[in-house]
Amino acid sequence: MPFNEILRQLRTEKNLSQKDVADAIGVDRTTYTKYETGKSQPDFVTIQKLAEFYSVSVDYLLGRTDIRNPYIPEEYTQKHKVTKRDLMQYEDFIKQAGIFFMNDEVAEEDKEKLFRDISELFWKAKEMNKKKYGRKKAKTDQ
Repeated sequence: MPFNEILRQLRTEKNLSQKDVADAIGVDRTTYTKYETGKSQPDFVTIQKLAEFYSVSVDYLLGRTDIRNPYIPEEYTQKHKVTKRDLMQYEDFIKQAGIFFMNDEVAEEDKEKLFRDISELFWKAKEMNKKKYGRKKAKTDQ
């Protein structure tokens, strides 16, 4: 989905006016309207403000991922570099997991908790695999 459509969707989901969002991120309403109509593109600082305002990642806002706000535990990022391949696998995993709990019968708060728990399990499994296969590789190199 294009950037301007994502912006419009996020705003309408929150039942906000264009002026509400413009005021919140510190731009003129006409400027924000141009973002939603695709007549203008915001600078990077404004994109970051929009992502923070809507509680989504910059990648989601730019249409590079379907995951609004990926959860990567800090302890994982301190030990391992998160690669593009890791993120692609994570996105696929979350899409598959979402089939089980992303319906209207599950409360948003419960969805968020499930999403965090499933995400944490994914990154723990990823770390275990890196340890397991890292050791084997190191042993064969000797």
